[in-house]
Amino acid sequence: MITKEQFQKEIDLIITNAIREDVGDGDHSSLACIPKDAMGKAKLLVKDEGVIAGVEFAKMVFQYVDKNMKVETLIEDGSKVKYGDIVFYVEGSSQSILKAERLVLNAMQRMSAIATKTKVFVDLLEGTKTQILDTRKTTPGIRALEKWAVKIGGGENHRFALYDMIMLKDNHIDFAGGITKAITKTKLYLKDSNKDLKIIVEARNLEEIREILKNEGVYRILIDNFNFEDTRKAVELIGDRCLTESSGGINEQTARKYAECGVDFISSGALTHSVYNMDLSLKAV
Repeated sequence: MITKEQFQKEIDLIITNAIREDVGDGDHSSLACIPKDAMGKAKLLVKDEGVIAGVEFAKMVFQYVDKNMKVETLIEDGSKVKYGDIVFYVEGSSQSILKAERLVLNAMQRMSAIATKTKVFVDLLEGTKTQILDTRKTTPGIRALEKWAVKIGGGENHRFALYDMIMLKDNHIDFAGGITKAITKTKLYLKDSNKDLKIIVEARNLEEIREILKNEGVYRILIDNFNFEDTRKAVELIGDRCLTESSGGINEQTARKYAECGVDFISSGALTHSVYNMDLSLKAV
């Protein structure tokens, strides 16, 4: 997995690029009608319900735009919120508040939606050993925010990107000439390149699981698009030789049943690619 330093670098890049994209050579609406020395205060108002996420990110944005802005936090990341709740107050230059407003709202609305959906899965899996994972099915350019939101919602992050874990999926296996060839080539590559990366291998049926198990060095087997019965058989075959992960169209109606098959993880792209933004507003007070 990526380091804290790498993750923070991703967050810093998101803020820099988003402000560049949104502000350009200036917020001319504010510059035109608000005095440079005008001071103001605004509140982050919830107009929905769910799990709030992005409070700490919002603080980073305000600091990036204007180090003199002050934030009073009333509700922390990961807390349940309802209509009418005030998450924080921000105080400082009126121009600076308005310059940061849209990035803060865009990020927090999406992060809160992801955290809320993740919490639904976490609650569904309560009492089992299974943890919910995100995937790489994220919005280009803001993956770090979306994966951060999954963590806030109580889920766990899968690999961050292509560079921090090996994942041999069906196409890799087919292009490499089969499961054993793909795994053998991968281990040789890691040795030659002096890299220490965990290896996940996807299985499309029970026969492929049996073949994977003939190879050493596999960290986790991805049990992809299996039904409940075959998932249970797969978990029995694998035993404690490596970790197990179910994926493939798993939703709120089926997640608990897959967890009860005994898998260690369930991965769901829906955590990040199928959410509706939480309704939030930043209002002057």
